[in-house]
Amino acid sequence: MFGLMQKHSLLISDLIEFAQLNHADTEIISRRVEKDIHRTTWAQVAHRSKQIAHALDAAAVATGERVATLAWNGYRHLELYFGVSGSGRVLHTLNPRLHVDQMTWIINHAEDHVLCFDMSFAPIVAQIQSRCPTVKHWIALCDAQTLAQSPEVSECVPYESWIAPHSEEYIWPELDENTASSLCYTSGTTGHPKGALYSHRSTVLHAFGIALPDVMNFSAKDSVLPVVPMFHVNAWGIPYAAAMVGVKLVLPGPALDGESVYELIEQEKVTFAAGVPTVWQMLLNHVTPKGLRFKHLKRTVIGGSACPPSMISAFKNNFGVEVLHAWGMTELSPLGSLCTLKNKHLNWSEDEQMALLVKQGRTIFGVEMKIVGDQGQTQPHDGKTFGDLYVKGPWVIERYFKDPHTALKDGWFATGDVATIDAEGFMLITDRSKDVIKSGGEWISSIELENIAVAHPGVAMAACIGMPHPKWDERPVVVVVKRPEFDLSKEALLNFYHDKVAKWQIPDDVIFVDSIPLGATGKMLKTRIREMLVDYRLPD
Repeated sequence: MFGLMQKHSLLISDLIEFAQLNHADTEIISRRVEKDIHRTTWAQVAHRSKQIAHALDAAAVATGERVATLAWNGYRHLELYFGVSGSGRVLHTLNPRLHVDQMTWIINHAEDHVLCFDMSFAPIVAQIQSRCPTVKHWIALCDAQTLAQSPEVSECVPYESWIAPHSEEYIWPELDENTASSLCYTSGTTGHPKGALYSHRSTVLHAFGIALPDVMNFSAKDSVLPVVPMFHVNAWGIPYAAAMVGVKLVLPGPALDGESVYELIEQEKVTFAAGVPTVWQMLLNHVTPKGLRFKHLKRTVIGGSACPPSMISAFKNNFGVEVLHAWGMTELSPLGSLCTLKNKHLNWSEDEQMALLVKQGRTIFGVEMKIVGDQGQTQPHDGKTFGDLYVKGPWVIERYFKDPHTALKDGWFATGDVATIDAEGFMLITDRSKDVIKSGGEWISSIELENIAVAHPGVAMAACIGMPHPKWDERPVVVVVKRPEFDLSKEALLNFYHDKVAKWQIPDDVIFVDSIPLGATGKMLKTRIREMLVDYRLPD
């Protein structure tokens, strides 16, 4: 026997229709590439997304063809999110921080038909135009006057002129909810990047999941600032959840420095913000020495890489801002877990609560997790036993774009992370499987050693890697960028580790560097660090 309910597909077009109907005058604020502040509403975003759909129809872009974007977080990019996917095409967000050769490979692999770009990326477009034969339409996200002032790109159409002739009324197609909606490629630190092809169903379910109270807890009362870029994993799904709930959305554009982000937070009364640790460190570096406060900011979700406990403490104790530690990856749309306390934890001591808050948290309904040992055996959820982290669920990848082979093992996706899970479901990433340090038959967490280092007041950034050792297989060394105002010695930092980890886990050496290489998504590139230290030898 089946239920007697209406059959209605979960579609991205429903999100923008809902926002237009129920939150028409709620503002969308953007700091533009043109450097000014632009104000629009959910109703205007809905109207212009329908003009985009008409423009794609007029350009004979077929259902399922890819429309690429090379853009910052802004209202035009937001309009493309809904206009492209809602009309049955596939939105393909490109990461501008990739090398142009890698970007060219991705465009050609995706067979993008249209490419829409912010003018700050015109120099990149000039380098790739002749190398991307599938792209038939190059759309500059600006007006005709702005495009005329940038002669480095040719055969481009200004976005405003492209959509202007078209009606603001459009009947969205009734798509199968499993229709492809958007495409995002992994950063590809080794080999070619791989494409994760999301569906309307997975995207809407993911939006439901992240808006839940124990996750991002979105409300129409919120003013939300996604510093996490819309060009990578759909800004963690925030644009879709924002439309679903009707939040005021504040989009930072290219200005991601601490001063600019703080200015937007205060000016637009932001209550919730999202980003990677490197961005929030810049924000803290701006506000702390100036004695600035946050008048409205209540919560921030930090993901992309492990959040140091010192950062969680700084936000909470110095500014009264709750940090939500999150974990996810491109193949998960991206969110898999987020850390919030349960009712019984509210009376715990601050130290006991912090022991939970440094973890990546509990799974969201829709994602299942397990940890697996070296022999493929499922490991216990005791909070102590390490294992390779596996996940499955309706917004987890099944296989990569244009790859006939499944990405699953017995129905589970291997994340490449090493983790523990406790009896209450709190998961802690202890390392990437390729970064865990194996010393004398024991595993040492590079993340834990990095977190201790950055807790020292003289450390701006730290990365820990394992170096070959003739007896112990590997030993940890920590690579450190010092704060310029602090005279920090190797001995002082190594002494800082005492009483924080077992003696055998203390790094063998400290290497001071001017900078640590970062990848396209803001993560430290340990492969590059290992290349930098190719001639390094551990001290005797």
